[in-house]
Amino acid sequence: MIAVIQRVKSASVMVNDELISSINQGYLILLGVLKDDSEADAQFLADKISTFRIFPDGDKNMNLSIQDVNGSILVVSQFTLCGDWRKGRRPSFSSSAPPEIAETLYLKFCELLSIQNIDLKTGQFAAMMDIELINDGPVTFVMDSKDI
Repeated sequence: MIAVIQRVKSASVMVNDELISSINQGYLILLGVLKDDSEADAQFLADKISTFRIFPDGDKNMNLSIQDVNGSILVVSQFTLCGDWRKGRRPSFSSSAPPEIAETLYLKFCELLSIQNIDLKTGQFAAMMDIELINDGPVTFVMDSKDI
């Protein structure tokens, strides 16, 4: 499972020109699910992200977590994170999880974050989405659950 975590001042998702989710301070997480991922991958990333300290404290050091700042998280599924771009000119998505498995693990990841008392919003699985965000920093991290 691959997660791109972006610290944001705000973020929103629109589908068919309709606003479906928005947050203020927090994280925009783009989540890709690979075919060999399991609930253990979702648990690992949810635990890491919920306590990851990348918000500035009074001395401007990254010492505060999403929970410390009462931030929100917007999670958007993005299978293209699983694309293999190393050969040719067109990416291969053969390592991406099939949609029914990907959606189950995406929802599990979201559930694991929300049960930690984090305000959580989502995109719409498998939809074409327009995402707007204001990066804070910018501060961006890429986490891969297989890089344990």
